[in-house]
Amino acid sequence: MKQLLMIGNGMAGIRCIEEILKRNKDRFEITIIGDEPHPNYNRIMLSNVLQGKANMNEIIMNEWSWYRENGITLYTGEKAVQINKNKKYVTTDKQRTIYYDELIIATGSSAFILPIPGSELEGVIGFRTMKDTETMIEMAKTKSKAVVIGGGLLGLEAARGLIDQGMEVHVVHLLSTLMDQQLDAPAARLLKKDLEKQGMKFLMEKQTSEILGTEHVEGLKFSDGTTIECDLVVMAVGIRPNIALANEAGLEVNRAIIVDDVMRTSAPSIYAVGECAEHNGIAYGLVAPLYEQGVALADYLVGNPTEGYKGSLLSTQLKVSGCDLFSAGQILENDDTDAIVVHDTAAKVYKKVLVKENKIVGIVLYGDTSDGNRLFSMMKKETDISEFTTASILQKAGEGDNASLVAEMPAEETVCGCNGVTKGNIVQAILEQGLTTYEDVKKCTKAGGSCGKCKPVVEDILAHTLGDSFDAAAQTTGMCECTSLSRDEVVEQIKEKGLQSPVEVRYVLEFSNPEGCSKCRPALNYYMRMLYPETYEDDKASRFVNERMEGNIQNNGTFSVIPRMYGGTTTADELIRMGEVAKKYEVPLVKVTGASRIGLYGVKKEDLPQVWQDLGMSSGYAYSKSLRNVKSCVGSRFCRFGTQDSLGLGIRLEQELEMVDTPHKMKMGVTGCPRNCAEVLTKDYGVVCVENGYQLYVGGNGGTEVRECDLLTTVRTEDEVVLFAKAYMQYYRETGVYGERTAPWVERLGVTHIRKVLLDETRRNELVEKFDQARATYEEAWSKMSKTDNKKIYEVTRK
Repeated sequence: MKQLLMIGNGMAGIRCIEEILKRNKDRFEITIIGDEPHPNYNRIMLSNVLQGKANMNEIIMNEWSWYRENGITLYTGEKAVQINKNKKYVTTDKQRTIYYDELIIATGSSAFILPIPGSELEGVIGFRTMKDTETMIEMAKTKSKAVVIGGGLLGLEAARGLIDQGMEVHVVHLLSTLMDQQLDAPAARLLKKDLEKQGMKFLMEKQTSEILGTEHVEGLKFSDGTTIECDLVVMAVGIRPNIALANEAGLEVNRAIIVDDVMRTSAPSIYAVGECAEHNGIAYGLVAPLYEQGVALADYLVGNPTEGYKGSLLSTQLKVSGCDLFSAGQILENDDTDAIVVHDTAAKVYKKVLVKENKIVGIVLYGDTSDGNRLFSMMKKETDISEFTTASILQKAGEGDNASLVAEMPAEETVCGCNGVTKGNIVQAILEQGLTTYEDVKKCTKAGGSCGKCKPVVEDILAHTLGDSFDAAAQTTGMCECTSLSRDEVVEQIKEKGLQSPVEVRYVLEFSNPEGCSKCRPALNYYMRMLYPETYEDDKASRFVNERMEGNIQNNGTFSVIPRMYGGTTTADELIRMGEVAKKYEVPLVKVTGASRIGLYGVKKEDLPQVWQDLGMSSGYAYSKSLRNVKSCVGSRFCRFGTQDSLGLGIRLEQELEMVDTPHKMKMGVTGCPRNCAEVLTKDYGVVCVENGYQLYVGGNGGTEVRECDLLTTVRTEDEVVLFAKAYMQYYRETGVYGERTAPWVERLGVTHIRKVLLDETRRNELVEKFDQARATYEEAWSKMSKTDNKKIYEVTRK
């Protein structure tokens, strides 16, 4: 049996060994030398460990037992120091000599440390290994201020992790934009804003000239003469391929070890894969191409026919909670390219596709990356897009499109870049192992087991492979198909773990799709806003189109604009303005709504910002999951039967309760006497004015399933009506399932239970206080939208 020796125990090399074992387990007697004291682990998940989302054991990819079961001799904590290519042996720093027939160099790379004064001080570290990560975690226990040099992918992930470890973190970047190799300026600005909200601080266009300190880091000095204090410096300015062994052995090297299409070096029987290898002038630093190299080499070594490795088209994603980005190919326009751009400044979504000769050559997505896999597939296949409209390129694909993409996807195409799992691997596992759910596939193949970004594609492959036997319902056991956790379990975990964003929730609670789905994205956005009203910033991109555009979309794509008319009242000036606006923008329908307001129907999307401004009235929130209106009669002001001022009370309720998000829309009513002209007994919260006070009713519904209210209690004053309304609304906010009306909520909790909670004065006051705190954080929607550059709220351009 031939002796196969590999120097390096990292991801690329071990993947090659795994592929060799799959093809022919008896071909080689395998020995591996690794200079770290661990079995093979997932290096790209170190950021998760630093961010506290995983521990070291969870990122181990091949346990000690795997080596034993496959007859592999593994030397850990041992470093190869010499290759004798003529006599075909390697010596180690422990005076071990190991002979080989075939040698694979998989030594990877090291963090590049800037050669500046002070770089040798204690507290200067790279971010590359388990040891680096453990060192940072330990230092964060006693140190408070960190500086990360480098605003690229790795630097930002390190900075986020150090923030999670409780440190104050500044990121120093030489250029004016972050991740300048993956993002253009607009996307980079969005990223910077999101990271600043997470507590990350930036020093842009700064060049570090010296690290200050005597024995330990004390600060940094920049080329412009300014300084900053710190006690930890993380270098994230790039990597340096580990080629010293190869160079000393006389192999041909450039930036890395030069290899051909089957990963051969310039010496017989010596090969190189991973970050230490240079193919056609490129040394890759991302895992997907390194796995592809390992597959090509495995085929060659076992004698299988192979076209070899032909290079890779790369895509990038960032593992930082609250920041969704996807980048592939070319990122900047030039004279040869057209740019299709969507920039939704309100929703903080940016999408750019670069096109050359009717083919996609570049993708930049920020805020909503759900189109990434589809566009990247089109890019790799060089799909002719001449028959597409700009909108159809940038919009989400429908089910038919997804099915078509999966059907056309070749078996060798990588689906899970983190773990190098191809479509063929997944299909084979489904058929041979009888897999029926995404969790089954993840457990068996590791697809989706790291960052989880590939979850939608894995599910599409599962559905396509199983056909009619695919059970969509079996995929969903929790609040949505992404998790088995219920609404209450998710909310409890958010509070217990102090999670601060929907992305962080999905990541920490291991949602199968880190990007979420149409159910959990708006739900989590609501729960976060409800739990942290003073600190959480609403994610417009996670809301439905009506809420994003602050108006109800109509069946022809236009919108309704319905201003707030408290208690159904208005003024002559407001009526004149509404009429003038209707004429100016040629509004096809002006109608009194069922909520006693005047609505303008058929407003074009592009006219919305100016219509709002011209009206000069506040939004009626006729599209929102919040209080829509309070319907009332004229009460004692004009009616001879009115016992109380129902109109005034209705206006007061509407003014004090408006804007605040609830699980579903809410409607209220106040009637001036038991004749119930305002139809309050089918409202979410109804008030009946009587001689001695006010009867309060809850849980009504006048929709397709009519439900009459339950009596809550009777109070004596208007102030009590308002306080009970706030407490009731807040308790619904805290315990309702997103998308659940108050009628089923009352039936689920029981009116007796709700009555008990609200009649407890201490509990009621607590709920009112929370409601008032939340109410203070809301800003009127139309005026807020008008402060932005409204012409770019939803802009699609082709340059």
